[in-house]
Amino acid sequence: MNSSGRIETDSWTILKTLDWTTDYFKRHAIDSPRIDAEILLAHVLGCERIDLYVRYDQPLNSDELADLKCLIKRRSTFEPVAYITGVKEFWSLLLQVTPAVLIPRPDTERLVEAAIEYLSGRDGMPSVKILELGVGSGAISVSIANELRAGIYWATDRSWPAICVARNNARRNGVDQYIHFLIGDWFSPLSAKRGQFDMIVSNPPYIPRADIDNLADDIRRFEPLAALDGGADGMDDIKAILDCSHRHLRQDGVVMLEIGYDQKVAVQNHVRHLGIYSSIRFLKDYSGHDRVAVIQK
Repeated sequence: MNSSGRIETDSWTILKTLDWTTDYFKRHAIDSPRIDAEILLAHVLGCERIDLYVRYDQPLNSDELADLKCLIKRRSTFEPVAYITGVKEFWSLLLQVTPAVLIPRPDTERLVEAAIEYLSGRDGMPSVKILELGVGSGAISVSIANELRAGIYWATDRSWPAICVARNNARRNGVDQYIHFLIGDWFSPLSAKRGQFDMIVSNPPYIPRADIDNLADDIRRFEPLAALDGGADGMDDIKAILDCSHRHLRQDGVVMLEIGYDQKVAVQNHVRHLGIYSSIRFLKDYSGHDRVAVIQK
C-alpha cells in the first residue's frame, strides 16, 4: 500500500502494516488510530490483538492486504470499528452489533455492575424478575444473566432488527433460556404484567436534540439516532419510564437508569414531582460523573 491506499507487491509484515495503517488513520483524524489499526488487522487475520506482536514479522498475503484495504477505507469515513467487524466486547462478553443498535459503551457497564450488586443481595434469586426497556443489542440483560445465571428476564424494544440482534447475543452467550424478548415501545407489550418486576433497567435516549449535531461523526452519521435523541432537554424517555415504572414494580422494586452526566438534578426533580417513589440515589461512573439513577418504589 502507498500513501493513496493502493496495494503494492512488496512484502508487508504485520508490524509494517500496523505502522502504515496507524499513520493513515492519524492523517484522517481518526480517534485511537493504533487501537483501530490493531482491531481491524486482527479481524482480517482471525487472531487476537496481542498475537499481532507475537507474529510481528509475518508477511501478509495479497488477499489479506486487499481485505484490510477495504476495512481501512470504511474506517476512514468514520464508520465505527464495531460496525465494521460486527462485534464489540462488553462486560467481558463478545457481542454482535449492527447499525440497528447502539454500540455498547463502558458507561453502561456501570449500570450492569449496579444491577448485579443489587440483585446478588436479594433472596430467592431464581425467581427474581427483571425488565429491560429498550434492549438494543442486549448488552445489559445478557451481561446480567450471564453473570448471575439466575432470574427471569423480559426485554422490550420497538425495533425488530434490534430484537433480532439481542436474541442472537443471548443465544451466542448461552443465556437465551433466561430472557423473553417482546417487540413494542417501552411498556406497551406488558399490559398484563403489572406489579411483577423486582427491577426495571434501561439505558434510554438521553441526549438533548440540539446536541445531536455536535456528536462525533462516528456516532452522528452511523448509530441509530432514535436511540440517542431524548427530546428537547434529553428527558423525554426518562420521564416516560419513570411515569409508568411504579405500575410494573413490586412494592420494594427499583428502577435503574443510565442518565446523562449533567441530568442528576432534572431526574431528581421529576422523581420528587411524581411523589410515587420512596427514594432516589445516584451512582458515579468510572469518570466520576453521576451516571446511574436508582429509584426505589
